[in-house]
Formats: sequence, C-alpha cells, structure tokens
Amino acid sequence: MALLHIIYSSSTGNTEYVVDTLIAALHESSSKLIVEKQRAEEAQAEDLLKGDVLLLASGTWNTGGSEGQLHPRVYALLTDRAKDCDLRQKPCAIIALGDKRYFYTARAMEHLVQFVQQHNGRSTESLVIVNEPYGQEEKVQKWAQKLLTKIPALAS
Repeated sequence: MALLHIIYSSSTGNTEYVVDTLIAALHESSSKLIVEKQRAEEAQAEDLLKGDVLLLASGTWNTGGSEGQLHPRVYALLTDRAKDCDLRQKPCAIIALGDKRYFYTARAMEHLVQFVQQHNGRSTESLVIVNEPYGQEEKVQKWAQKLLTKIPALAS
C-alpha cells in the first residue's frame, strides 16, 4: 500500500477544504492508498520524508507585509524547521490557493516548487485553485485522478 503524506496550513478553511476534497476523491478511486494529513504548524523536517509521496498545500498570503507569499505556518516550517531537509528525490505534489484580486494570485505555488527543487525533491503534479474552492470540487476530483496516474507509487 502506498502512503501519501500531506502537509498543509489553513486559516480560513479553504486549503483544508481542498485537501479534504482531494482525500475523499483519492479514497474513492484507490483502496490501496493510505493518506495522512498534517498541519504545517505541527510538522518537523522529518515529516516531509514520511510516505511514498509528499504533498504540500498552502494558500497565498501577504506574510511579512509582502503580497504573494506562503501561508505563515508553511513559511515557518519550510524556512526554519525544514530549511536543511534533503527530500532525497521524493516525489512531491503541490496545491496552491490564491485570490484573483491580488497581483500575485497564487504565487504560493512558485515558493513551494522552489522549495522542492532546492531540497532535492521531484516536482510531480500541481494544482492551483483561484478564489473560493467551493464549487471547484470537480477540478480537485479530476486532479486526484491525474495524481494517481502520474505518480506510480500511488497507482499501485
């Protein structure tokens, strides 16, 4: 059985809603997949190495007063506790949320991809949700299918 480990943070509930929608879609499609989710504020560097595949999920924030940044708790994990983490070529999927009212709509994606690349991970699939996730469940469900087919460890 394959293990997908999800690390995310959510203040408004939007990122958690997307993660929960994804988990439901994955469970519906694969009985051989175990999914764990963990809040970024509870995670340590070693948690990024759990499972066969890592999924990082974050909304786009104005952390530090600058628009287009990671959620503050994801930022703290990746730039402090996990700053020296070697992902050891682990397949990593990414979910980023954003709001079209801002210039850097879903720039959290850029920061997450950069972290994966700079820490020896393998970027696989990514999903961007712009604006409220409610009503975008089908997009998440379709991405779940794509994730299962693109990452061999999850398809088995």
